[in-house]
Amino acid sequence: MRWQGQRLGETDAGALPGMEHLGGFVQSVTTPEFAGVVFHEVLAKSALNHVPTASGVPFDWTVNPYRGCSHACTYCFARGTHEYLELDAGHDFDSQIVVKVNVAEVLRRELARPTWLHDPVMLGTNTDPYQRAEGRYRLMPGIVSALTDAGTPFSILTKGTLLRRDLPLLVDAAREVPVTIALSIAVFDDALQRAIEPGTPSTAARLDTVRAAAEAGFRVTVFLMPILPHLTDSVPALDDALRRIADAGATRVVFGALHLRPGAKEWFLRWLEHEHPELVSSYRGLYPGAAAYASKAYRTWLAKRVRPLLRRHGLGGQAEDDSPRGEGMPGLAQRRSTAATVVTTARGRAAASAPAMLF
Repeated sequence: MRWQGQRLGETDAGALPGMEHLGGFVQSVTTPEFAGVVFHEVLAKSALNHVPTASGVPFDWTVNPYRGCSHACTYCFARGTHEYLELDAGHDFDSQIVVKVNVAEVLRRELARPTWLHDPVMLGTNTDPYQRAEGRYRLMPGIVSALTDAGTPFSILTKGTLLRRDLPLLVDAAREVPVTIALSIAVFDDALQRAIEPGTPSTAARLDTVRAAAEAGFRVTVFLMPILPHLTDSVPALDDALRRIADAGATRVVFGALHLRPGAKEWFLRWLEHEHPELVSSYRGLYPGAAAYASKAYRTWLAKRVRPLLRRHGLGGQAEDDSPRGEGMPGLAQRRSTAATVVTTARGRAAASAPAMLF
């Protein structure tokens, strides 16, 4: 990589395009146990990311210790963010992983500011904090400790079974602040899962992680997303998925149809043309032109199919569309009041009683 030799605080005209301005670059690393993956270690200037209100998501703050993700999910909505670094949204997203090696230290400083209102923080909304790189860099324990020590509620969404390593730490954290855990499990057919999510742990391993978190006292949510039109949306497929989710001890499911945002759309359709060419015309009809979301008619049909199955398996939950996009977050004064209540009341709360804050 042309990043080699870049010094802190300097601009490197020969750096990888888009990275010349990253004065915090440390080094690029390859190791035999991560064949084909390059880790680009950087010193982050900030850790907390403020989410624009216009995004419509039900949280204001995120922390992303990594950019890019070796899970290599063909449909990943975050693929387009790699293009900000002048890397491509396809193979580079899967194999060129930016690691913020000092993220926990920076986060701790930011949370100590008098202006911090102890708003809930979400982990796992862009790239997975428990992807394989976490086994090497171990950034999450420091992040969890910083949030806990600052009295800040947080939620984790992951496909990574490395979460199990940190369950004792998360149980301790949940005695101090509300902690929510969610697993993303979209594909329950093993062959399809390996084809469409080649870098992820198996479905069975993720269900075992749900079970372990439930046994530790957490009320675990499973994100049954994305549901893939004509591939995973049949009644038998959905019924099997929800049965296995319930058997693993989850209490709640959030479900929704595939999103195909710019960057992800091109990569996914290329995969579809290779693996399921007979479905390409159907997908182009469901996601015409620049459309990122399946048609409203399809999403309504899907919700009517899933909801009775949720009831059959005793699961709570909702469709993604049940939280309308574009709804603003509570006003600053309300957040300040809520934050004060959280800090006052969360101390000593058992892990089993930690509420579902964000889902």
